[in-house]
Amino acid sequence: MPINWRHSVRVQTEGDGHVIEDSCGFAGASAWVIDGATSLLPELDLPGPSNPSWYARTLDLLLGEAARSAAAAESEHSAARAVLADALRRVDAVAEERAAGERARFPSAALCLAQLTGGGVEVLVLADCHAVLELEDRSVAHVTSEPADLRVHREQPAGPEQTQELLRRDRELRNTPGRLWVARREPEAVQHAHLQRLPRPRRLVLVSDGAWRAVELGLVDGPAGLLRAASTPIGAQRLLLELRGRQLAAGEKADDATILTVVPGA
Repeated sequence: MPINWRHSVRVQTEGDGHVIEDSCGFAGASAWVIDGATSLLPELDLPGPSNPSWYARTLDLLLGEAARSAAAAESEHSAARAVLADALRRVDAVAEERAAGERARFPSAALCLAQLTGGGVEVLVLADCHAVLELEDRSVAHVTSEPADLRVHREQPAGPEQTQELLRRDRELRNTPGRLWVARREPEAVQHAHLQRLPRPRRLVLVSDGAWRAVELGLVDGPAGLLRAASTPIGAQRLLLELRGRQLAAGEKADDATILTVVPGA
């Protein structure tokens, strides 16, 4: 019998200062959220309002194609890695046409992919998107990986100019040995992703780090509170509205925020 996700909630809000660079979706047994990395290096001539926006929408489309490909899940030890590797191979083909061999300046994204399997679910994360799962026993599991700019902030730069230069250098070195791996055009990124296998969930919430800020600011009580708030469209919309209000009052620059909630179905 086919294993599929069914839609429950999808809510997105645009952040400050640029067009929305998040995307999310699901197809068959795959569900995902994509958080495009805002450009720090000179942008390529790609057909979108920004390079990260174009990338998020392109990867969203190609993940859907990969998720529907019966061959993908048969080619790797991990079904989630197989789907993402297939999608990134498709991205690489598009990248070769539009940007030749350019890699460092090619847009990238944090990503979380949840893949239903016969034995449960695989959650694969590159950088700082998040998955929260309600399991059959009503327990809550939280899966994420490394915050995107953690290594730069650990270096404690002296001022804004030095911080910006370190961020640019970090971006240039991504997807190289010993550095942060993200979704870009390299299929081998799947081997560097955090992968966790869990029992079949009752419900799954995927969020970008902009939406996870609601947890960090204490607007909900941890992952379980986020799961409750994201269980209905109205609840998710209220949470993001409250988040935007809190950030505005604090003078905090808001990031794009995405919430996708899905449940297993036949």
